[in-house]
Amino acid sequence: MKKNYQKIIFLGTLFFLSANLNAQTKDSVQVKTVDEVKITVGSRNKSRVATDTPVPVDVINIGSQSVLTPQTDLNQILNYAAPSFTSNSTTVADGTDHVDPAQLRGLGPDQVLVLLNGKRRHTSSLVNINGSPGRGSVGTDLNAIPAFAIERLEVLRDGASAQYGSDAIAGVINVIMKKNTNAFTAAITGGGFNSKGANDHTGGWDGAKYQLDLNYGTKIGNNGFINFTASLLNRDDTRRAKSATGDIFNGYNAIEQRALEKGVNISALFGNINNTSNTQQIIDYIHQYAPNVNYFTAAQQANIQSANTIVALQDLLKGDVTENELAYRGLTRDDFNMRVGQSRLGSGQFFMNSEFDLSSTIRGYAFGGISYRAGNAAGFYRRPNQSRTSTSIYPNGFLPEIASDVIDLSFAAGFKGKLGNINYDISNTFGRNTFDYTIKNTANASMRYPNKREFDAGGLGFSQNTINADFDTKIDWLKGFNVAFGGEMRFEKYKIENGEEASWALYDINGNIQTPTTAAALKPTDFFGGTRPGGSQVFPGFRPENALNNGRHSVAAYVDTELDVTDRWLMSAALRFENYSDFGSTFNYKLATRYKLTDQINIRAAHSTGFRAPSLQQIYFNATATQFVGGVPYEVGTFSNDSDAARYLGIPQLKQEESTSYSAGFTVKIPQMNLTFTVDGYYIKIKNRVVLTDQFSRPSGTYPAESDLGRLQAAFDKANANAATFFANAIDTQTKGIEGVISHKAKFSERYSLNSDLAITVSKTNRVGDIHGSDVLIKAGQVNRYYSESSRVYLEEAIPRFKASLNNALEMDKFSVLLRNVYFGKVTDPNTMDANGDGIVSGEIINGQAVATEHPVWGGKVITDLSVGYKFTKNLKLTLGANNLFDIYPDKNYGPTAVKTPSLDASGNLVYVNTSTIDLSNQNQFVYSRNVSQFGMNGRFLFARINLNF
Repeated sequence: MKKNYQKIIFLGTLFFLSANLNAQTKDSVQVKTVDEVKITVGSRNKSRVATDTPVPVDVINIGSQSVLTPQTDLNQILNYAAPSFTSNSTTVADGTDHVDPAQLRGLGPDQVLVLLNGKRRHTSSLVNINGSPGRGSVGTDLNAIPAFAIERLEVLRDGASAQYGSDAIAGVINVIMKKNTNAFTAAITGGGFNSKGANDHTGGWDGAKYQLDLNYGTKIGNNGFINFTASLLNRDDTRRAKSATGDIFNGYNAIEQRALEKGVNISALFGNINNTSNTQQIIDYIHQYAPNVNYFTAAQQANIQSANTIVALQDLLKGDVTENELAYRGLTRDDFNMRVGQSRLGSGQFFMNSEFDLSSTIRGYAFGGISYRAGNAAGFYRRPNQSRTSTSIYPNGFLPEIASDVIDLSFAAGFKGKLGNINYDISNTFGRNTFDYTIKNTANASMRYPNKREFDAGGLGFSQNTINADFDTKIDWLKGFNVAFGGEMRFEKYKIENGEEASWALYDINGNIQTPTTAAALKPTDFFGGTRPGGSQVFPGFRPENALNNGRHSVAAYVDTELDVTDRWLMSAALRFENYSDFGSTFNYKLATRYKLTDQINIRAAHSTGFRAPSLQQIYFNATATQFVGGVPYEVGTFSNDSDAARYLGIPQLKQEESTSYSAGFTVKIPQMNLTFTVDGYYIKIKNRVVLTDQFSRPSGTYPAESDLGRLQAAFDKANANAATFFANAIDTQTKGIEGVISHKAKFSERYSLNSDLAITVSKTNRVGDIHGSDVLIKAGQVNRYYSESSRVYLEEAIPRFKASLNNALEMDKFSVLLRNVYFGKVTDPNTMDANGDGIVSGEIINGQAVATEHPVWGGKVITDLSVGYKFTKNLKLTLGANNLFDIYPDKNYGPTAVKTPSLDASGNLVYVNTSTIDLSNQNQFVYSRNVSQFGMNGRFLFARINLNF
C-alpha cells in the first residue's frame, strides 16, 4: 500500500510540474477542447457548453480514448475514465456474468438514465438477483453499444428526473454516436492476461481477447451523412481458483467406478435407494466390484462382503477416499476447480447513425443497431460425493455451464425543423433486449437414467417504445430566455418464457412431476438416501408458472427553462408530470443556478426532486435458482411482488422511489496555466428504495391447508424452493459526496502536447429511519431478513466510496503515450468473518436479534495503465500497452476459520458460545472475493492494437 501511495504522489508531482512548465511557454495557439463542444444533456439550450452549465457535466472523448486505452468496452472505459462511475465484471453469478452492472455516484444501476443521441435507451431484461453490487436492480447494458461507434459521452452528474423522467436520480449518461464522413477507420486489437495468477495461479497467459472494429461514413446529399460501425469480439475465459480442497470421492464412488469400467452402472439401477426392486442386485454388484478397489484394507473388504443390507453398506462406504481415488483415476485436485474469473464471450455488433434533409426546412434522422452476444460461464462444481450429482452419467462429477444468447436491438427515427421561432423534434425510439439461457454439461438429478446433458432453460425479454415531441425557443428577455417543452409516451413490455420441462421439473422415480403429496418413497435419492433436487443443475429453467407477458404505459409532459438574468447570472427551472398505468402519477421539479464571479470563476447550485418507477422486471420476475451460501446450496425462489407468497408475508406491492437532491459547486479557469478546476458536492435522499430481500425459509411444521402458513408452504413447494426472496420498498437512504476534477492542457509546440486530468470522488450511502417491515414480518421476527445485514453492505459499502484517477496523455511527434493511475478505495465484503483475528465474529443486537456484523474489508489499490502508440504513416498507427501494469490483485479471501458467532442468552444479552467453521474461499476456489471487487481479479492485461485510417 505504501508503494501505491508513493506512485500517486510521484505522478501528482509530475502533473503539477507539467502545469508550471506550460505556464512558462506562452503558447498562443488556440485549440478547441472537448469541454468547449456544445452539450446536449443537462441543458436544452443548444449553445451551452460543459463548463458553463449550472450542474456538472463531464464530456469524455471516446474517439481518442479508443486509440490508446487498454479498455475496449464502454463499461470499462467509463470505469477508468470517470471516478463517479463504477462497473466490474462478476464471476459465478449466473446471468450477471454476462451483463455488467454499472453505477453512478454510488447509487444503483437502475438509478442512472442512459440516452443514445439524446433519446431514452431501453434497459436489460436481466435483473441481478445473485450476490454482486447492484443486487436487485435492473440496469442498462452499456456494452451492447460498441465503443467504436461513439464520438463522445456526456455524463450529467446531477438528478434530472424533472428533465428526462424516471431513473435519472443519480444522473444521466448521454452517448453521442459518430458522424464522420468520407473516412474508413479500423482497429484490430489482440491481447490477453499475462499474470502470476493466470491459469489457476500457475502463471502464463489466459483470457485471450481479439477484437475487430470498423467504421465508415459517407455523405447523404449536400448536408446529410450516414455512419456505420461493425464490431466483432472473441474473449476466452480466465481461471483464478486454486487446487480444490475438501472431500471429493467416497467409498461408494470408488466401487461405482470399478463397476462402470466393466460396463455395469450401479447408480442406474435405482431411483430411490430405499424403494427399489434391485436392492439385492445392487448389493451383489458392490460385493463383486469392491475387491477391485485395491486401497481398501483387508478389514474394510471383509466388512463390505459381510454387509447384506443397503443401510450397512451406506455406513461402510460413506468415508472419504479422495486421495487414493484421484491417484487411481489419474486425476488431480485441479481437475475439480471451478472456472472463477472472466466468462467466455463472443459478440457481433452493427450500428448506424444518420441525418439527412427531408426538405429545405426539415431534417430527418435515424440511428440504432443490433448486438448479439454468446456467453458461457460456469457454476459451482458438482462433486461425485454430492447428492445433486448424477454419477451415472458423470462419474467424476461435473462443472455445469450457463450459456447465454443476448440480443439487443434498437432503432430510432425522427424529424426536426423550425416553425417560426420554435424548434421541434418528433421521434420514435424502439429498443428490445432478450436473454436466453441454455444450460450445458449438466443434469437433472431427479431424472431417470439415461439423463440429458443440455437444457433449454427459457429466457427473458424486455421491450420499450418511446414517442417524443420536443420543442424549444429563445425569447428576447433580459439576456436571453430559453424555453423547452414537450411530451412523451412510453410503452413497455416484459416477458418470461418457460424452458423445456426437464429443465425445471422435479420428477419422482416413475418419471412423473412431484407434487406436495408425493410420498417420500417415490422421491429420487442418491445411494446414501440424500434427496435429489430437480431442474437443470446450476440454473433450473423457468417453469410454465413463471411465464408471463406483462406491460404498462406512461405519459409525460415537461417544461424546461433557462434564463440569463444578466451576463453573469443564469437561472434554470424544470417541471415534469408523469403518469404510469400501473402505479399512478408523479410530479417533479428542478431549480438550478450559476453565477460568474469573474470571467474565470463560476459558482453553481441545484435542487430537484426525482423518482424511479419500479421496473417491470422487479414487479414480475419470478423463478427458482440454485444459490450457494457459505458453500451450501439452496433452491431459492424469487417470488413476484404481487404473488400470494408476498401477500402471506405482508409484503406490499411496489411503488415508485422518490428522491430529493441538492448540489453546489464551483468551476475555476486559470488561462495562464491552462488549468481548469471543478468541485461539486451533493446530497440525495431516496424514499421507498427497492431492494431484494434476504432469504425467507420455508415454514416448518404442519399447518391447515387453508391457513396463511399452509398456503405459504404450498407456494414454496410449487416452486421447488426451500427459501424465498422478494422485491420490496424496504428502506429510505441518503447519499452524500464530493467530486473534484482538475484538468490541464499543455501545448509545447505543434508536435508536443500533454493533457492531464486528476479526478477524485468521495461518497457515502446509508439507510435513514426504520426498515419498512410489515406487521406480519415484525411479529414473526423476520424484519432482519426483509433488509438484512448483507443487503446493507451491498448498498452501502460494496463499491469504492473513494476513487481517484490521474490521466496523462502525451503527444510527441509520431509517438503517443497514455499513463493512467486509478485508485480504487476499500470495499466491504457482505459475508461475515472473524476479520480481526480475535476468534469471534462480532455482532450487534438489531431489532431484538443477534446479528453478525463483522466483515472482511478489502483494501484500496492503485491500478496503472500504460500505452505507447507510434504513427508510422497518416494511415497506420500501432499501440502497445497494459492495463494493470504491475499485476495488482485484490486482498486474498479468508479460508476455513473456526469462529464463535453471536447469539442471545436467556436474559437477551449478546454472547459468543456457538463455534462453527467459515470458509469464504469455498474450498480454495474463491481466492479473491466473488461478491465484491473494485477492479476485477484477472491481473495484468497486455495488448497490441493497429489503427487504420483511410
